[in-house]
Amino acid sequence: MKKICALLWTVVLVVVLAAPVAAEGESSALSAAAPELTAPAGYVVNLDTNLVVYQKDSETQYQAASLTKMMTCLLLLENYQDQLDTITLTAPGYIYDLIWEQTTNASTADIRRGDTQTLRNLLYAMLLPSANEAAYIVADYMGGGSIDNFVAMMNDEAAAIGCTGTTFTDPCGLDTGNVTTARDAYLILRALTAYDIVSTVMATPSYDMGTNANYPTPGTYIIQNTNKMVCNTSYYKEYTRGGKTGSLGEWQNFAGWHSQDGQSYISVLLNVPNATDEEGGRPALRETGTLMDWVFATYTVAPALDTTQPITESRVVYSTQTDTVMLYPADDMMTLLPREGGAALTEQVFNLPDHLTAPLKQGDVVGTVTLTIEGESIGTVELIAGSDVARNQMLYTISRVGEFFSSTYFKVVIMLTMTVVAVYAFVWVLSILGVWSRESDPK
Repeated sequence: MKKICALLWTVVLVVVLAAPVAAEGESSALSAAAPELTAPAGYVVNLDTNLVVYQKDSETQYQAASLTKMMTCLLLLENYQDQLDTITLTAPGYIYDLIWEQTTNASTADIRRGDTQTLRNLLYAMLLPSANEAAYIVADYMGGGSIDNFVAMMNDEAAAIGCTGTTFTDPCGLDTGNVTTARDAYLILRALTAYDIVSTVMATPSYDMGTNANYPTPGTYIIQNTNKMVCNTSYYKEYTRGGKTGSLGEWQNFAGWHSQDGQSYISVLLNVPNATDEEGGRPALRETGTLMDWVFATYTVAPALDTTQPITESRVVYSTQTDTVMLYPADDMMTLLPREGGAALTEQVFNLPDHLTAPLKQGDVVGTVTLTIEGESIGTVELIAGSDVARNQMLYTISRVGEFFSSTYFKVVIMLTMTVVAVYAFVWVLSILGVWSRESDPK
């Protein structure tokens, strides 16, 4: 017996050790063939299907830098999107001390102490040249004079939209304590782009801030967009609609959104080393272009199913009309598919009962089918009957009678009946024996 057990255990070990094991940190099936990037973390989502087409360390925290300003802009628009031109704010002097305590080389829109700007100008200042003073001016106003109050609002909002690895410590990103993940940065940018004005602002190469005491001549107070993917530069990509840059050291972040041929994406790359683009100094933009070129060349949104063709068939009971019925997908499932191979690369997982019961009407929902690519689900649709199937009442009645006679209920009734009969018979026999015994007694 011990020898048999040892032999069985050896066989189990051989099977387990021979089975393939997924590599730690392996990308999803859709991003397996992505170009190699120097960015330590990234995340790309198709907005039409919510499918992730690229991810790399997307849950690991990295310094957010000026991506932090996306949250400041989000809170501004949530509260004042209809008052961008009617509310003006004056820059308080103390915010410049907070900025200079951290750096004397902070990005700016040259908004000086005591300057007055509309909320619209402050929005452009935060999103184009990444002006730190603009973020602090908004934070001071919305926080009731307390930057800490506003930072608390930022962290509450991050949690509310589903961020799990993001912490903010200031409204602009200068502090190294501002951290986020590639996935969280995607969530923040997605929430921000829900406001129509953001598409206009982020796609603007340059913006005229108007005139003030420091810029009395019209057309001289112009701020420039740090996102050169929307400017006439070597980084320009026609499909890029906007985005936000950020940097605190020898690296750069970029969160952007892109649209082409009816497909839209949000991309995030974090902490891309400057050595990736020594000449231009925009490493995150350079690698975003490489990554998104690959995405648009590799994937397309197309129907994965054909509603005019049966996808499977199912056995039908209680009908003499047919033994089976063809099933069709209720929807063509517009989803993200590889351009090469397309729907042919998908696998179908059916959720159906063992059989269907007549009567059936054409269009009745009878189950679902889930499509996967290399085990990764890309969508689920309902399955419907392709034709009417009538019930044969005689078959149904016979089947129901047979089910009754084979049911537990019937068996219990039979057992109880037999028990009652046995007890009755036993009592009857006893009564007969009693009568016989009395008649046999001598008188």
